[in-house]
Amino acid sequence: MATLIAPSNHSPVEDAESLRKAVKGWGADGKAIIAILGHRNATQRTLIREAYQNLFQEDLIKRLESELSGDFERAMYRWILEPAEREALLANIAIKSADKNYQVIVEISCVLSPEELFAVRRAYHNKYKRCLEEDVAANTSGHLRQLLVGLVSSFRYGGSEINAKLAQSEADALHEAIKNKNKSNDEIIRILTTRSKTQLVATFNRYRDDHGIAITKKLSDEGSDEFHKAANLAISCINDHKKYYEKVLRNAMEHLGTAEDALTRVIVTRAEKDLKEIKEVYYKRNSVHLEHAVAKETSGDYKKFLLSLMGKEE
Repeated sequence: MATLIAPSNHSPVEDAESLRKAVKGWGADGKAIIAILGHRNATQRTLIREAYQNLFQEDLIKRLESELSGDFERAMYRWILEPAEREALLANIAIKSADKNYQVIVEISCVLSPEELFAVRRAYHNKYKRCLEEDVAANTSGHLRQLLVGLVSSFRYGGSEINAKLAQSEADALHEAIKNKNKSNDEIIRILTTRSKTQLVATFNRYRDDHGIAITKKLSDEGSDEFHKAANLAISCINDHKKYYEKVLRNAMEHLGTAEDALTRVIVTRAEKDLKEIKEVYYKRNSVHLEHAVAKETSGDYKKFLLSLMGKEE
């Protein structure tokens, strides 16, 4: 379930006029901006952007970019975009980053539904005049390239049917492939990029039952190169993305200095989807409410904005 609290009756024109007041003059009124945009869903935000453009002949996103700064500006910029636009932006930032953050590429490919991933690829094409697969391929090589290109270009079957015999045979195939290390990566790539998520979960469960170890643990034990890390991430995202996101949030706040990009990414992308359940997983794992952890690690308008997306006012 979503954590975002959005009113059912809102006026895009009134919101646009209020936002205009909030960004005029010296210094933007962060509180007023959060009061509006921190409580509007994707459809409402799009209508506000259109109303603002019509009323003031100005792009609201560009105005907010110029008026806000730091983590608050980056979080607001990601939030106000349409979901597919946002994921396309995150993918491009990941591809261009110096540390080649393929975690985000795997996340987008393995957590989103087939239809959502297709929409991201289309948004990427429109925004950057290149295809996502092309940019992923240009910045990777070898088995890692084959895996990532296969993941971003897949259009998985979304049904709930499970073939138990196939789960058994592919659990065995994965076991042999992992054991043979780099010699059988093609099998890992084939299975992870072609099967439905439901079928893959059945295969991962079969693997654990037959071999007494989670496939992610076995992969970690057998290799720590970029390919094995990416395969491990893909399996984690497919197997239980809420548990995966809890770990991303925990890692973002555990290390010295909060990893704001990861923190922002999870809260902004999941607030309209399943952040409520992710919060529950976080509390079960850490005995601390996610809101309290976020409030402790952040400050100012950035903190207020994240808390509003989580359904909690400061």
